[in-house]
Amino acid sequence: MNVLAIQSSGNETSLCVILGDDVLQYSISHQRKDRPNWQEMLFKIGLDSFFSIDDIDIFAYANNEDSYTATRSVASYLKGISSALKKPLIVIDLDEINTISSDLVAKNAIQKFKDSGMQSDLFDSKDANPTYALETKYKKINE
Repeated sequence: MNVLAIQSSGNETSLCVILGDDVLQYSISHQRKDRPNWQEMLFKIGLDSFFSIDDIDIFAYANNEDSYTATRSVASYLKGISSALKKPLIVIDLDEINTISSDLVAKNAIQKFKDSGMQSDLFDSKDANPTYALETKYKKINE
């Protein structure tokens, strides 16, 4: 099973592709408000030379509550790809999500998919939204 997973903690983004027994991973440090170029990261680990995006069976990302903007950006990016390719998108929630890398996200996604009986319809990209344990309290404009 082939999986592409992304984990972003705000200041660092890690991307992993598992292709059969091969684990390809790339990490980059960046400013908290900067979004890394995921396409460039994919090229650095072999996109279009070692594998194609169509080779990916499932996509996954880490639901990181401490990095709201990074998590939404990653979710949006992967929702677009998985929706276009009609492939499952799995959200991974772990207690230590800030300290893990994308390879653990990928491995957890594979296990979660297998535990579901490999039912792709349970992981529709339109339902793969970031979640937050605490209700956010934003000030509404003009109130």
